[in-house]
This record gives sequence, C-alpha cells and structure tokens, in this order.
Amino acid sequence: MFTGIIEEAGKIVSFQPAAGAWELVVAAETVRQDAALGDSIAVNGCCLTLARQSAGQLHFDVLEETRRLTNFNAFRPGALVNLERSLRFGGKVGGHFVTGHIDTTGEIAAFEPRGKDHYLRVRVPGTFARYIVHKGSIAIDGISLTIAEVADDAFAVWLIPTTLQVTNLHSRRPGDAVNLEFDLLGKHIERLLSFRAT
Repeated sequence: MFTGIIEEAGKIVSFQPAAGAWELVVAAETVRQDAALGDSIAVNGCCLTLARQSAGQLHFDVLEETRRLTNFNAFRPGALVNLERSLRFGGKVGGHFVTGHIDTTGEIAAFEPRGKDHYLRVRVPGTFARYIVHKGSIAIDGISLTIAEVADDAFAVWLIPTTLQVTNLHSRRPGDAVNLEFDLLGKHIERLLSFRAT
C-alpha cells in the first residue's frame, strides 16, 4: 500500500530481458537508503519487489504481463521514473490509498503552464471513464492527484511547482503514456453493486 506522495524521481539504468523475467535497474538515492530485499517499491505507481541492490541502484524483476499493461514498454535508459516506498505502520497518509496495481494507461492530451501552475489533461480508455469523478482521487504514474475536470474520454488535473520538481512529470510531453490507478473505494462499490443487481 502506498500514498501517492512521490519521494524521488529515479533514473532508469537498464530495462532488458533476463532469465525468467525482465530486469529493471533504477538509480536512486532516497528510496534505496533503507531498502531491503523483498521490499515493495512503487515505480511509476506500479508495485514491484526489490530483488537485488548494487552501488546506488535498485534491481527489480518485471513480468511480461506488467510490461504489457503499463507504460513500462516505453522505458529507455536515462528516463525518469517516480519512486515511493510502501506505507509503514504509523506513517503519514498525505495523498490517498494507492495499491500499486495499475488499472490501465492513459495518454497525455495537453500539458501546459497556466499562470504559476501546470494543467495536465489525460485521455482515458472509454471503459474506464466511469471511475473518473470530479474532485475524486487518481494516481498518475503513482502520483496522488485530485481530478479537476471530467469529460467523456478525458480528465484534467492541476499541478503545483513542487509536484513538477519532485516527480518525473516535468519530462513528460503530449502523446506520452501514463499509468493510471483509479480510486480503490469506487472499484469496490461497483463490484458490490454488481452482485446486488443480479
């Protein structure tokens, strides 16, 4: 479980096929300081298990299914990824509860400064539009954000300067794919109501 409050933007060292899985190697500073093998770390919002460590680097095994369902298939050496350690007992929940299980990817439709803030609009596949709620929570590449605008096939959020500084969003452009995780509560309610309707 995570909060969507990104601790740092790590840099991809490599992402390539290995025996039995893909291996993702990320250079990090803050997140690796007390990391232990087997820890859960969110990489662009996707919960991964720390498999190995080397000098300044975190190593993860990534399933083909994970690569296929996330924006990992666009990973290139040097690209920035958002990193967050899992929530600890007694820790602060500054964002919202994020599981690290990506629902789908969206596409950046617009990303531009407006005054001192930045406006980000993301297209979402139609089957997932039902989870978009005005003023509701969403995780974009693992970042906890509040939905400001809702359309039939898209939503928009506003970003403060701090979010751009700490996360990888400053390197994103229209057309880029982003990982989306919708609010857990809404998905549970939908599932429960589906049984009631039968």
